[in-house]
Amino acid sequence: MKRKAFRAAFPLTLPVMAGYLFLGLGFGILLASKGYSCLWAFFMAVIIYAGSMQYAAIDLLAAGASLITTGIMTVAIQIRHLFYGLSLIEKYRHVGKKRWMMIYELTDETYSLVATSEPPEGVDTGWFYFFISLLDHSYWIAGCTLGALFGTLVKFNTKGVDFVMTALFIVLFINQWLDTKEHRPALIGVGSSVLCLILFGPDSFIVPAMLSILLILTIFRKTLDKEETTHADS
Repeated sequence: MKRKAFRAAFPLTLPVMAGYLFLGLGFGILLASKGYSCLWAFFMAVIIYAGSMQYAAIDLLAAGASLITTGIMTVAIQIRHLFYGLSLIEKYRHVGKKRWMMIYELTDETYSLVATSEPPEGVDTGWFYFFISLLDHSYWIAGCTLGALFGTLVKFNTKGVDFVMTALFIVLFINQWLDTKEHRPALIGVGSSVLCLILFGPDSFIVPAMLSILLILTIFRKTLDKEETTHADS
């Protein structure tokens, strides 16, 4: 049962593997440039496992930021996972104790796969989603650790490496846009984010943007679900 689920999940995670290895390398290289060893990269990848936050943590570590500052920054950057979790309650409800690990390993890319993928016939749902989560996490750990090791051995200009996270989110957005015929949720997300950016500024727009997106999508959920079903049948 587990082997069958692993075989079904693995091909779906290959695009994430390509992205995570590259992004992890970037993080590890930047971390090593600040004087931290590959052990730091390994444990940060295992324990934090949040690309955006790990990149931000490099500057926080270098600046000697307090725990309070780090905590507030973490909540602000990763609060979007709250909304991911709400939308996966039903999918994770009947997978047993594996759900605790799956919740811990939820990222943007893993969410995208879990939310849009269904296990093939005869494959256990819980193990299918579990292996998607586990494989994605293992790619990130490998990329971060190898990047830090490489950065320790080879010195070079790291300017621009931190842009890789922004590039990944752009690619994910484009991929989701091309894979679906219903673009209104994406437009709501972009529109709400731009409006909140204008109103609250670049340092404070994330939370109100996420709240406004959640509110709008909740209000128009039934309409959007009907349109999505219509597009899928056509």
